[in-house]
Amino acid sequence: MTTFAKRTLTGIGYVVLLLGSFLLHPLTFVAFVALVSGLATWEFCSNVNAHAGASVNRFITTCATLCLTLAMAGYVTECAHSRDFLPYLVTLLYLLVAELYRNEPNPLANWAYAFATQLYIALPMSMLFALAFRYDAMTNAVVYEWIYPLAVFLFLWTSDTGAYLCGSLLSRRFPAKLFPRISPKKSWVGSIGGGVLCLVVGALLGLFFPDKLPMTGWLGLAIVVCVFGTWGDLVESLFKRQLGVKDSGNILPGHGGILDRFDSALLAIPAATLYMLFWL
Repeated sequence: MTTFAKRTLTGIGYVVLLLGSFLLHPLTFVAFVALVSGLATWEFCSNVNAHAGASVNRFITTCATLCLTLAMAGYVTECAHSRDFLPYLVTLLYLLVAELYRNEPNPLANWAYAFATQLYIALPMSMLFALAFRYDAMTNAVVYEWIYPLAVFLFLWTSDTGAYLCGSLLSRRFPAKLFPRISPKKSWVGSIGGGVLCLVVGALLGLFFPDKLPMTGWLGLAIVVCVFGTWGDLVESLFKRQLGVKDSGNILPGHGGILDRFDSALLAIPAATLYMLFWL
């Protein structure tokens, strides 16, 4: 099978799995987010252990991510109490205390990378639940609004597609690079094309879902996700360049690793959540 065929089939499967989990049921949405968060954390730790001279406890660090993700899901849906965050706090304390007994040559690096996963992966991914679940005064219950987290990914996909198409067609005529030190292939014209296409999708969402956000709200969300998604992509590119790796993993044939697929989302999700606080 050619690389293009692998990439196409993997991309289709990824989109179907994401759409299915978001649309099917709130529990499938929570399960999908937890799975991605855990795999991304394991992948991050594997990379720093292999290429950064660290020896992070991948199992406990991944457990910490899952504890935060599931506790956040329970908290925002009012199905759990704040004490359900205690397992997360226990795993964090374990990561600190365990280095006293592991006798590893660089405990400070192990701490830094382990806690970096919580800021870079666990917290942003768990904020998807703050987008998806909200209290509805009319029904006096928490409702699941799948369109908000799904819109973030629609904008990210649109931004990538628009940037690729415009960059491929116009970069020779407008060769200015967006960030040559980190990602030599990204151009300003591609980024602008991605932003324009995001605005088109935002306008369509405004037409089909006017009860969820006004047109200006959807257009603003499109710009926020596009900008922060681009920065998220560059952050992961810097991470890989620092480690000297091409892909973060190989779990997705033709696409690399989980971080390669969700890098843009790791900055776009918190930005979108903050933006939505002004509208909801």
